[in-house]
Amino acid sequence: MIDAHAHLTDPAFCDLPAVIDRAKSAGILAVVTSITDPADLPKAKEIIAQYSGFVYLTVGLDPKLLSEEKLSAFKAASSTALIVGIGEVGLDHFYVREAPFMETQERHFRECIRTAISLAKPLVIHSRSAGKKALEVLYSEGAERVLMHAFDGKAGDALAAAKKGYFFSIPASVVHSMQKQKLVRLLPLESIMLETDSPVLSPVRGERNEPANLIHSARKIAEIKRIPVERVIDVTTSNAAAFFGIIL
Repeated sequence: MIDAHAHLTDPAFCDLPAVIDRAKSAGILAVVTSITDPADLPKAKEIIAQYSGFVYLTVGLDPKLLSEEKLSAFKAASSTALIVGIGEVGLDHFYVREAPFMETQERHFRECIRTAISLAKPLVIHSRSAGKKALEVLYSEGAERVLMHAFDGKAGDALAAAKKGYFFSIPASVVHSMQKQKLVRLLPLESIMLETDSPVLSPVRGERNEPANLIHSARKIAEIKRIPVERVIDVTTSNAAAFFGIIL
């Protein structure tokens, strides 16, 4: 399996070597870790160097970081040759609700999309409480290589995006999230990847999440779609490897 979206630089992973060992023991072949603050790039580079060929990096910008300084720092960090994608970037209308800030957020999002396109890198998208709007922005910018991570929007909007070739990564919280289960029922397996979004979105509410829990996503998807878990693993792993250019 490939964990298409995690945050291994998070302070919650003070025991990272043990976390990586458990991930490998659980059948994880690769973890794509995302930074959302360019200031975390040095730490991310250390992790990538330590776990070369197992941990891969995407560079993003938290939609709540609305300063021009952070946007410039993101653009600079995106130029590193280490990355396999841009993200997570996007919109967050759960925390950011005032019109002027939402406008700045959308402008930054568009800059991030254009950066990814100019670098020929895939995009990993955050769209909390802004699923439809984020998709509209992506469409308008001509984005084609897109992974909607932990999408919380309407399943119908997701299906329309899947028909355009967009992917959706399903977190381990699908075991208790009715919205994520509905998403899985509607989307074709060929449009799905697995993620943990570690250390959050755990299969057990209130507990720290980690890449080893990815199997919970695979099993729940298999249950919902009434197909063997092996097929879920094969297809989602192939999807993630091709999307990020990971050679297994």
